[in-house]
Amino acid sequence: MDNAVNHPDAAFPRFHPRPARGWINDPCGVSYIDGRYHVFFQFNPESARHRKICWGHLSSRDLVRWEEEPIALRPQPGGPDELGCWTGVVTDDGGVPTAAYSGVVSEGRQSQVVLASALGDLTSWRQDGHVAAAMPPDPQLTGVRDPYIFRFQGRRFAIQGAGLASGHAAVLLYSVDDIRAWKYEGIWFTTEDELAARHLPAEIWECPQLVRVPDSSGAETWLLMASLWLSSDSHRHPNGVGYLLGSLAADALTGLPFFTPSTGGKADLGPDFYAPQILSLPEGALLWGWSNEVGAGEERAGRSQQETDDAGWSGVLTFPRRLSVHGGALAVEPAPEITAYRGRRRLRSAAGTLPLPPHAEAVVTGGEGGVRLVLASATQRRTVFADSVAGGDGLRIFVDSSVVEVYRHGSVAATVRAYPAAGEEWQLELPHGAAADVWELRHPGQG
Repeated sequence: MDNAVNHPDAAFPRFHPRPARGWINDPCGVSYIDGRYHVFFQFNPESARHRKICWGHLSSRDLVRWEEEPIALRPQPGGPDELGCWTGVVTDDGGVPTAAYSGVVSEGRQSQVVLASALGDLTSWRQDGHVAAAMPPDPQLTGVRDPYIFRFQGRRFAIQGAGLASGHAAVLLYSVDDIRAWKYEGIWFTTEDELAARHLPAEIWECPQLVRVPDSSGAETWLLMASLWLSSDSHRHPNGVGYLLGSLAADALTGLPFFTPSTGGKADLGPDFYAPQILSLPEGALLWGWSNEVGAGEERAGRSQQETDDAGWSGVLTFPRRLSVHGGALAVEPAPEITAYRGRRRLRSAAGTLPLPPHAEAVVTGGEGGVRLVLASATQRRTVFADSVAGGDGLRIFVDSSVVEVYRHGSVAATVRAYPAAGEEWQLELPHGAAADVWELRHPGQG
């Protein structure tokens, strides 16, 4: 996308594709159709604020070269999505790609599941305002949002995130035999479960999803992931994103699926990751997340709202990440295709304190002790990321202007935002015995 290479803001990512201007958050509708990946996302093209939410649209054949497509969905005056077209999915309904998303009528009103259907190649959509599922008339529910569709034993089901009057977070279950008329099956799973309370603490579970993931043990393992919303959140989400691994089975009486968790954890260890969505493919699962801007006045140096408004953009989507299970835990790696961004190798098996270009990949191996990624100038050193390595751990670190993604082999990633000031450069500090290879990032086809 040429807008990234030529963008006037030094903090704008060059390799994490997004429109040149506007607000983006939750990835949604992630799909693979006719040999092309499609990533939709909440999008306000008019300003760097969360208002008048549409669905933006990017597509790619190879996860490396991305094209910005026309806006897919827009709020419809007088419709069930008049305030905004919020998070949802795209599913195949009889050969027709169909979006099922949270439509919000006005401030303070609960969301409903609204449908839209693609016309042709997903670059244009029909929005007729059809509501497939209103908020269930259950007095226990305080809020619902973010439908996600999955298939189990030949049937189509959906879940939604919810909050309960008891203070518990929950997932609701629907049967979706008819895409236009969802059948509410009840409150399905909540933080009353001990493992859920430990690993997914929240008042409302946002962006819940349920997918099968490859397990090196050969087990049939299901992943339940949710973003952990608190009423005190304001586009900052200190509880982040959690996950549970477990099994899915059919109830002997109803035939409905039920989930039994066995373990869990954090889906990302950084402070700037939320609202991911997973694309389930025959060969595995891919995830994209949202990385928000860091505001002024927080513990880390961020940008004021005025500075963000002046820059004209807010929010980044992560690199696509491949999910699997090893040793009973979630393992996250960058999609293999991302290696195509490697350009000139700057350093080979280098040790000590290493300078990094503003768009870089570093692979760290060996050593034992602390690893730090810092922004350094003549007068100060700001730590952006710190961790330790031991026993042959490997780290893969990406820097893209103001976006940092760190992957540890066999574990989950860490996502961090940081804005280099004038005179600052990225540096990587390695412990004794550790070495790193460093590449410049470049777009395929460039020198």
